[in-house]
Amino acid sequence: MQEIDKSISFDGRDIRLKVGLLAPQAGGSVLIESGETSVLVTATRSTGREGIDFLPLLVDYEERLYAAGRIPGGFLRREGRPPERATLTSRLIDRPMRPLFPGWLRDDIQIVASTMSMDEQVPPDVLAATGASVATLLAKIPFNGPMATVRVGLLGDDFVINPTYEEIEKGDLDLIVAGSPDGVIMVEAGANQLPEQDVVEAIDFGYEVVQDLIKAQNELIAELGIERVIATKPEADPTLEQFLAERATAPVKAILTEFAPKPERDDKLDAVKAEISAEITAKPEDDPVRQAVEQNPKALGNTYKGITKKLMRKQIVEEGVRIDGRKLDEVRQLSSRVNLLPSRVHGTGLFQRGLTQVLSVVTLGTSGDAQMMDDLHPDDEKRYLHHYNFPPYSVGETRPMRSPGRREVGHGALAERALVPVLPAKEDFPYVIRVVSEVLSSDGSTSMGSVCGSTLGLMDAGVPITKPVSGAAMGLIKEGDEVRILTDIQGIEDFLGDMDFKVAGTETGITALQMDMKITGLSVEVIAKAIHQAKPARLHILKSMMEAISKPRDVLSPFAPRLLTFKIDPDMIGMVIGPGGKKIKSITEQTGAKVDISDDGTITVSSLDGKKGEAAKSMIEAIVFKPSAGDVFLGKVVRIIPIGAFVEFLPGQDGMIHISQLADYRVNKVEDEVSVGDEVVVKIREVDNRGRVNLTRLNIHPDEAAAARGEAPASEEAPAS
Repeated sequence: MQEIDKSISFDGRDIRLKVGLLAPQAGGSVLIESGETSVLVTATRSTGREGIDFLPLLVDYEERLYAAGRIPGGFLRREGRPPERATLTSRLIDRPMRPLFPGWLRDDIQIVASTMSMDEQVPPDVLAATGASVATLLAKIPFNGPMATVRVGLLGDDFVINPTYEEIEKGDLDLIVAGSPDGVIMVEAGANQLPEQDVVEAIDFGYEVVQDLIKAQNELIAELGIERVIATKPEADPTLEQFLAERATAPVKAILTEFAPKPERDDKLDAVKAEISAEITAKPEDDPVRQAVEQNPKALGNTYKGITKKLMRKQIVEEGVRIDGRKLDEVRQLSSRVNLLPSRVHGTGLFQRGLTQVLSVVTLGTSGDAQMMDDLHPDDEKRYLHHYNFPPYSVGETRPMRSPGRREVGHGALAERALVPVLPAKEDFPYVIRVVSEVLSSDGSTSMGSVCGSTLGLMDAGVPITKPVSGAAMGLIKEGDEVRILTDIQGIEDFLGDMDFKVAGTETGITALQMDMKITGLSVEVIAKAIHQAKPARLHILKSMMEAISKPRDVLSPFAPRLLTFKIDPDMIGMVIGPGGKKIKSITEQTGAKVDISDDGTITVSSLDGKKGEAAKSMIEAIVFKPSAGDVFLGKVVRIIPIGAFVEFLPGQDGMIHISQLADYRVNKVEDEVSVGDEVVVKIREVDNRGRVNLTRLNIHPDEAAAARGEAPASEEAPAS
């Protein structure tokens, strides 16, 4: 393939495409760049495996630390398990690409995106997603694209396309929009409680740029002389479908109109399927229906599912009634509870919507519990950790329990994004916060259930969030020109519908969005309608949640650590730590408190006993205290030498009283005046140029002595009777 460099400029930013330079044996490859960030994206297709009845698309995003001029840590000094953000980027590429491949395609397709260079200003994720579309077109894989992805930021009143990390940090919006020629296909956003209309305008703004990038891809393909592959769907034998339609349509339609609970409905649908299956099995061996099932064991289930899908969608479009009897904009029955577990758990929130039930558990930790990020991105520490678990029993299944997959990582990240805007600043609440959302039962919208349950749990734990957050998942049924938007979709509506649009926010505005499509695109107008329809649902859910707990608790769990935060001169950090950590270890051993020190001099003292924390703070303040001449203290004699005595006047600080300063008369022997362990009132004579403190017992006013002992000044004492 000929080598081509193509530059695309928009809104003051540029994207460069380099084709025909790298990875010549890949199906298609492109080096996509912006600034000094370079991402190599490849797409490769191979012959499908036997028995596959789904699109086997594999998307991998990889970060190499050499991209930022860094060498990995650890014994092996090489990259290991991908960091969480790499997993999220893989999902970001997969989600807009998957619906654009023909649903009937069964060939193995792999997209690999590798960040080769990173300038820490330009995020690579949206470049990788757009590059995936280019590589797929170059590989001549059947694809209903092109697809392009852009990021939209909001600085003040101005939208910014593909903002830098710094602009994202300063702005009130981090929105990713992916689109195809048919419309918007994916939305991902975190927002600082923005009004719905602002978010809609941002999506529209982003999609305009997406169209420019789609045009540029078409121009590139034309320049290379590559013809688009228009693959046709293989013809299927209609025999089985016709047979099932005759047998299943009437009973399935009757079941869907009964509005029965999910377990009962599923049992009845399974019974109809089993009855039809038995009828097919009883047919002669040469019967075409039986042969179709025997040749493809999955054909019966897939065809039956297709009929159920068609009938459910028809009922919603034509009658405006869902299979559980709800109206299109109606939320399922709600339940909220807090303080569910013993107080050793710092906070709990149980949220239930229909059959979806999520328990969120909150743990408060110290600054040392913050997660250190080992990836290419500039922020290297996380104070808020949100983890999502989806055990098999939540859907009544059994399967091996393994480490979190992409779904778990993605749902946890979405809930985290929804709640971060309402968390207190570190200065006001110095705790590291971990929330674990356990999905106990799933029937749709578990990620939004996690947002609601976590809001309850945070308030139960006493975290002073600025406002409570709720969320709802919106669905969509599109049949021709007919479009129906569904509020609070359940599992079957997600599975058989065309859209899963999660909207989270406060009463003020939106904090997070995530939209995934199963069709090739949707107009901004329909998306706007879904966003606005989600608002009354969010407010309704919030009202229900507030009945369980209306504001954050004033007190923390007795088992939560007590934190004291204060600052010292960064130059004094070494004095607090001491040689080989001796001093800080001594403080920890004496008080039982944990001490964390930041490079800027911020010290966080944590303990379960507030008094022990105060004791540790006092010891640290004593170490960093800079004594000056004239200061008076009550100290303890710790060592005696022939010419004087050493007195510890503050924890970790001592000075010497010369023998001539022990008394206002001649002292022949130090031991005649003081002994080790004696408490003595001393005054600082001077601090020499080497930092050594010289003390005296002379010329100390009675009021100064009384103050040092913690007594009332002599001048204020009542006269003797």
